[in-house]
Amino acid sequence: MPSEHPAQAPSIAPPSSRAPARSRNLWRLRPYLRPHRKRLVIMFSTAILGVGVSLTVPLVTRAIIDGPVTRRELDLLVPLAFLALGLSISEVLLVWMRRWAQSRAVSDLEATLRHDLYVRLQSLPMEFHNRWQSGQLLSRVTVDLSTIRRFMGFGLLFLVINILQLVLVTILLLRLYWPLGVVVLVAAVPIIVVSLKFEKKYLAISRRVQDQQGDLATRIEESALGFRVIKAFGRREHVKRQFDDGAVQLYGTSIEKVRLASRFWTFLEVVPNLTLVVVLLLGALAVGREAITLGTLVAFITLMLSLIWPVQSLGTILAMAQEAMTSADRISEILDTRSSIVSGPEQLENPRGHLRFENVSFRFTPDSADVLHDINLDLTPGTTLALVGATGSGKTTLTALVPRLYDVTGGRITIDGHDVRDLDLQSLRSAVASAFDDPTLFSMSVRENLALGRPDATDAEIQQALEIAQATFANDLPWGLDTRVGEQGMSLSGGQRQRLALARAVLAQPAVLVLDDTLSALDVHTEALVEEALRNVLAATTGIVVAHRASTVMLADQVALLENGTITHVGTHGELLATVPAYRQLLAAEEEEVHA
Repeated sequence: MPSEHPAQAPSIAPPSSRAPARSRNLWRLRPYLRPHRKRLVIMFSTAILGVGVSLTVPLVTRAIIDGPVTRRELDLLVPLAFLALGLSISEVLLVWMRRWAQSRAVSDLEATLRHDLYVRLQSLPMEFHNRWQSGQLLSRVTVDLSTIRRFMGFGLLFLVINILQLVLVTILLLRLYWPLGVVVLVAAVPIIVVSLKFEKKYLAISRRVQDQQGDLATRIEESALGFRVIKAFGRREHVKRQFDDGAVQLYGTSIEKVRLASRFWTFLEVVPNLTLVVVLLLGALAVGREAITLGTLVAFITLMLSLIWPVQSLGTILAMAQEAMTSADRISEILDTRSSIVSGPEQLENPRGHLRFENVSFRFTPDSADVLHDINLDLTPGTTLALVGATGSGKTTLTALVPRLYDVTGGRITIDGHDVRDLDLQSLRSAVASAFDDPTLFSMSVRENLALGRPDATDAEIQQALEIAQATFANDLPWGLDTRVGEQGMSLSGGQRQRLALARAVLAQPAVLVLDDTLSALDVHTEALVEEALRNVLAATTGIVVAHRASTVMLADQVALLENGTITHVGTHGELLATVPAYRQLLAAEEEEVHA
């Protein structure tokens, strides 16, 4: 039966951690700001009103100096003093309201972004995670999110406020005394030019720093997870040198970034101070010639002083903006990635486990050769198939196609007549359980690890699964099934981890059970006990068992020999042993390796 799905290779783009920053930057995050519009409106409104209030104070000061002080108009002193007091109280209240709205909006934004990033990472297929370093992903979820939060909570607001203040103050300065206002405008020209050049350079170097932080995080994570291998081979110094090389590279780039920023910030410190000296000199001469009043000069100087912090903070804010843009771009690389594996509309009701491979082929990328091709198998409910093949023949890849860890690129796989691509992923993966040769346990209790595939399992069912997998040792752990097994289950032996992973798959009571060389870490005695118990489990389900030993093959009703990416022979163990020399040689080689 022809497939309705076009044959296409997965299309997850490779990580672009070395790619230049793209133009979408912070604008990409605008959907996350929409739910917080009210708070953002309050935040910016109160900030703008605060700027207006702060700029009114110098004008009131001017009125006090030119009125009650200079012309002895004492009847105006009390009203003007109360006006100044009222303005000060108003500014305090506006700052409080701004900070309240700001903290809530930014915290909610960060929480939403972190949630969506985690959900997206969980939804992306195996191909994506195979291509990306875990340290790069970790740095995006932690460091980059924190960078965005800091900018949204401080930099963005003050960037808007400071630009508004610069414009308004410049207009007021020109109105108070335009010759001095022109001096201030002329001083602003080099600041604008240098700021534009700084922005481009800082953006590039910020991206390099953040990428190198991700690389260093990957080295740290790999060293932590592989510490037993490092110690066993005495490679502590070698790994340390690798870490030092990465740390020195990051240090050098960070110092380059600091030097760039420090030169720019120094420039921003010098120009306003030189301008202030010139304005004081020319202003004093203007007062002496009675071109302006003393109150006007005091107001002019006060307003100009209010520009020093916005100008000096411009370097910090622009640096934060560039880092936030780079972080937003790095986060967008994940958020914009679309999974090639999309949940289908159909539900698998009361699955029986009739599994079929129809002319299945698979390749990892559109340009690569087929890893699998012309795979045809028909497993009726209750059938167990042993999949045998040399290392690298594609056994693990074939089993990964059943729960759609990868999608076929040709042909189709059906369960009970449903193309797996048409099934809801939750429904499909509830019907298919897998146990892998390299078992993964999480930093949680044994009970929680076992119940991942079936949270509603009873204690009796958990114990039954442990007995089948010969994993009852879990009951003797310090706190029984509530004992935490540590990250990656490293507190357990390889065989113990493998048996718990097998118990987890058995506990799920799937319609299709995939065992990918799950017994490889067991001793011969334990393997025999597990196999005996598994016979009853496999009798009630459809099973695919990746096998290397003759004892494991004996669990199966049928055996399929995988050679050069395709199934070359299917039959019972006895039939293949008698008629297929390649099968006989493969099992003999495996047995020799086991007993070596």
